[in-house]
Amino acid sequence: MAKSITYFAVPGLPLIHPGDDLAALIVDALKAEQLQLVSGDIVVTAQKVISKAENRYATLKDVRPSEEAQSLADQTGKDPRYIEVVLSESAEVVKHRRNILIMAHRLGFVMANAGIDQSNIEHADGEERVLLLPRDPDGSAAALKARFDTAFGADVGVIINDSFGRPWRNGVVGVALGVAGLPSLLDMIGAPDLFGRPMQVTEIAVADEIAAGASLLMGQAAEGLPVVVVRGVRFDAAARPASALVRPRERDMFR
Repeated sequence: MAKSITYFAVPGLPLIHPGDDLAALIVDALKAEQLQLVSGDIVVTAQKVISKAENRYATLKDVRPSEEAQSLADQTGKDPRYIEVVLSESAEVVKHRRNILIMAHRLGFVMANAGIDQSNIEHADGEERVLLLPRDPDGSAAALKARFDTAFGADVGVIINDSFGRPWRNGVVGVALGVAGLPSLLDMIGAPDLFGRPMQVTEIAVADEIAAGASLLMGQAAEGLPVVVVRGVRFDAAARPASALVRPRERDMFR
């Protein structure tokens, strides 16, 4: 029998605000569409709605740029207040030039602007705001999983995804920032290939692959579909958080 994987975009979620019970809103939206989660399902949730519910906003008028932020602003052409917030969430400036700032986020992700964004957020009373990544994406994923498991009597997986650019490739793709209930990284070392030869170095970033597929439904602009259910993926491996996907600094040959 041919294998198949199904992706369902979940409609009907309202705009998310700080303090909202995101898990309850997702459960309500699923039930409104008569979508019953079953064991093995994976719920992919956009990072932005997690960050909004967790009130990960910063208002730029309240930010006082440091000398480092001002220097980077002069070199990149970006708002020094924005850069100060980026620096506060980062461990290292990896690369920069005009209009580009690549950072090593404090959680280990190497990404543009430490993942801090101004798109698809409300700017109340004309005040410019930015949205930061969740403080603990794996923890946020685990909390959602516990709520979904209870609501549906199932054992589900959760992925929190975001869009990353990539070295040597144009365009952004969805990647996993937080994972619970499934292996984020699948170790294939020692497994036989088609001709019985043991694999030597292969690891599969399965959570990133699932996240990228969900991004096709979520979109990048005004689609308003931040939750996708994935059905049909099966793993014979222990769960691993998204932190397993972050390559240690000492093994990074490109920085």
